Amino acid sequence: MQEFVASTVRIEDPFWSGRLDTNARRAIFHQWQQLEASGCIDNFRLLSGEKDGFREGWFFADSDAFKWLEAAACIYASQPDPRLAGLMDELIGLLEAAQTADGYLFTYNQLHFPGQRWVNLQIEHELYCHGHLIEAGVAHHSATGSRRLLEIAIKAADLLVHDFLTSGPENTCGHEEIELALLRLHQVTGNESYLELARQFLERRGRIPGYPLHLYRQFKQHEGRSAQVRQLRQAYAAEHPAYSQSRLPPGNAAKKARFSTLRWYLNALSGKYMQQHAPVRRQTAPVGHSVRFGYLETAAAMLQRLIPDPSLLCALERAWERMVTRRMYVTGGLGSLSFNEGFGRDYELDPELAYAETCAALASLFWNWQMALTTRQAKYSDLFEWQLYNAAAVGMGLTGESYLYNNPLAARGGISRKAWYAVPCCPSNLSRTWASLGKYIYSQDGNEIWVHQYIGSQAAFDIGQPLRLQVLSGLPWQEEVTIRVEPEAPAEFTLHLRLPSWCAASSPASLSINGQAQPLPAPLAPKQPAASGYDPRLAQFIPLRRLWSAGDTLQLHFPMPILTRRAHPRLKGHAGKAALTRGPLVYCLENLDNPGVDIFSAQVEPASLRAEFAPELLGGILALRGQTDSGQAITAIPYALWGNRGESQMTVWVNIER
Repeated sequence: MQEFVASTVRIEDPFWSGRLDTNARRAIFHQWQQLEASGCIDNFRLLSGEKDGFREGWFFADSDAFKWLEAAACIYASQPDPRLAGLMDELIGLLEAAQTADGYLFTYNQLHFPGQRWVNLQIEHELYCHGHLIEAGVAHHSATGSRRLLEIAIKAADLLVHDFLTSGPENTCGHEEIELALLRLHQVTGNESYLELARQFLERRGRIPGYPLHLYRQFKQHEGRSAQVRQLRQAYAAEHPAYSQSRLPPGNAAKKARFSTLRWYLNALSGKYMQQHAPVRRQTAPVGHSVRFGYLETAAAMLQRLIPDPSLLCALERAWERMVTRRMYVTGGLGSLSFNEGFGRDYELDPELAYAETCAALASLFWNWQMALTTRQAKYSDLFEWQLYNAAAVGMGLTGESYLYNNPLAARGGISRKAWYAVPCCPSNLSRTWASLGKYIYSQDGNEIWVHQYIGSQAAFDIGQPLRLQVLSGLPWQEEVTIRVEPEAPAEFTLHLRLPSWCAASSPASLSINGQAQPLPAPLAPKQPAASGYDPRLAQFIPLRRLWSAGDTLQLHFPMPILTRRAHPRLKGHAGKAALTRGPLVYCLENLDNPGVDIFSAQVEPASLRAEFAPELLGGILALRGQTDSGQAITAIPYALWGNRGESQMTVWVNIER
């Protein structure tokens, strides 16, 4: 199934266009300023000899610059900007000067430990950083046609092939990313060695002999290297009295579960934290760090598309099913524990403990897209949509200059959007995803076309003749979607449209073509109850094969009743509670909109709820209005928009019965 280059899809959408514009005009430049302020960009200047100083930031700080570069390239592809082009060229010039002749580029080692390479793959993210460098090279080449950054990426990848092809299982990265980067580079270059190395990296996971001892040694070695860096810093400061270390901002507040320290050690030493506990085909449950898990599954799904393997696909499907039914929040958020930034046990989904890192939602988007392309099943596109509007969108504030790292479903204080973080992986990850949104809307296989997302857009297709589709969408506020079909001449082809899972059986969707009503399949029956009350498995694609002519128009009506979604009985603390949703949006109560109401104890009257446009709220939204059983007025806003007005209290799960 063919993917589309994001820049070839023109997005014109009442909901998304403004957000994408904010991403391109404000967020990407704000992020550059923060990378400069934190010393991340200066690290490359130090290495290239342009500046004197001491390296700043985490050992994996390079990856933040590389992700910014990928995001900038993706934005530039659709919205060329000379200022952005100048910043990209500046950074690419630094990378050219900093990269070694054989392709190595990792400022932590090059500045602190010259001559040392690949000594701590489980902890220090060397391969992870090279992976983001490679992805940036692929994106920049696609956006500009220039090979400058692509050549840097190719040199890095060739070094990895030289050093790691046919090596042992201990040579896998503790944070997956390099695997999917190599697969993307293979798709651009056709170089089979990149495909083979990615395959080997995936196949080696879970095969390190004596993994607990191996990891313990890696941790002790990392501690020793960190101590050396501190000594180097002290010596530099003594010789340079004017030196002042860059201070990274603190992370978000995160409530900890009981026995977190003990559980961390068990999680790490078992291999689950880094998905090193079992070979990839036996990893049929989501475990450990949720971003790592998502990147692993994305790479495995990409590999399965390139080299079909029923056993690998079966493992992917089983892991996805386990995640959706037992280990995912109603927002689509992933990761219920802060100590491992990842998954807990089945049905361990406490709203207030939820970590639900923004990057985890993005990793899941990438995975679901690959699964949708592989299987052509609507459930993956449906979860993509749900996470896009909720678990992912919550990560960026309306200004584009404030972010959330972890995303609980209940907050009693202490959590607020910040301009930057000690670990700033989420901002640029969001920006590169928003800038690539066009590629996730359509796919094609010959004369079959799939509409995965109802985002207002236009796209051109080749079905043996030119074809243009235009989607006019009112989602997520309005219930109507119009699709206009414009083949150059009458042509027979199949258009696959997704019936979302959130269309209630009591209010089914309707479809007409040129004003004539069309039959739609009955809604799917619920399967094994999902933990959160949201079940993407209820979505389905409907194939429409006919002779299409220019001007044919489809009208889709997706009713959006307000639903009170109940959690699975095995979720502790959810009895008598419900999550309020409408269409693809999860809503929440924020105390700023509900003065005098205890949002955590108030009893909401479901029958009183109505959707009402609120132009005064958050730039204009469709809010849910209602009242409590004592007659107090309440207002619910989309979960993705909470926290945009300063620190506040919030809850997704509300009491609906005593």
